[in-house]
Order: sequence, then structure tokens, then C-alpha cells
Amino acid sequence: MKTAVLTHSCDVDILARLHAASFADAWSAEWIGGLLAQAGTFACLTDGEDGGFILARAAGGEAEVLTLAVMPAARRRGIGTNLMRAAAHQAHQMGAEAMFLEVGEANEAAKALYARLGFAEVARRRGYYSDKNGGKGDAIILSVKLPLI
Repeated sequence: MKTAVLTHSCDVDILARLHAASFADAWSAEWIGGLLAQAGTFACLTDGEDGGFILARAAGGEAEVLTLAVMPAARRRGIGTNLMRAAAHQAHQMGAEAMFLEVGEANEAAKALYARLGFAEVARRRGYYSDKNGGKGDAIILSVKLPLI
């Protein structure tokens, strides 16, 4: 596995393909490009089209993970952890003292990853996510102080 590479501009088509492999409601290359064009927004990418990426932004002393996507075949190899650590490091370098993200309550693998990194629940958005069966699930808002230990 390669080290996560920080980028402020990259091939958004690759990021869109990675996102589509990870999420049913995939983001388009145009959407991802628009986010990357915003001040304070950055991506970290590892293993190219076979790995994953994280998209985050930092402003006003806080950072937010916008998305984290890892190819299904590449999961459980530490890529998500490396991407989270790289983004947390970059956000801290940009002045962030805390990092926030949201995760679906049913996403046990992601919740375990974030817990290992020290994230804790700070709030919930009830019924925020729709599941594949037409039900609703909560979005759990998590936070951690930076730098990560």
C-alpha cells in the first residue's frame, strides 16, 4: 500500500469512480471538482484507482471529512486509516484543532474505524439517511481533537 498523497487538484474522474464503487448515491466528477475548488478543501489519494481517497476541508479552526471512499476489494488493508490520518494531519497543519464527520448508524465498519482513531459521538441527525429498503437511518456526528495520537 502506498502512502496517501495530498492533492488540491487531481483527476476528479478517478475520484468519482472510487466514490461510485463505494456509495449508491455517488458524487459526480463535476461535484467533486467543485468541492476541490473551494478554499480549504483538499483530497488525499492512495493506490490510485485501486485504493481510495478522502475529501476534507479546514476552516475556522475546524475540519470536516466530506467523504471517505475505499474500493471494496481494497478494504480491511489499512487504507481508510491511512487516509484519515493523512487528512487529519493536513487539517491540523491548516490550523484545525478538531475534526468532524458524519456516518450512517448502520455503517459498522466505518464506525469501528473512527472509534479506533478516537472519534466520539457529539450529535445525531434523526432519519437523515435513506437505506436500500426505503427505511431511514440516523447520521451520527463524530468529532476528535487534533492532532490525532
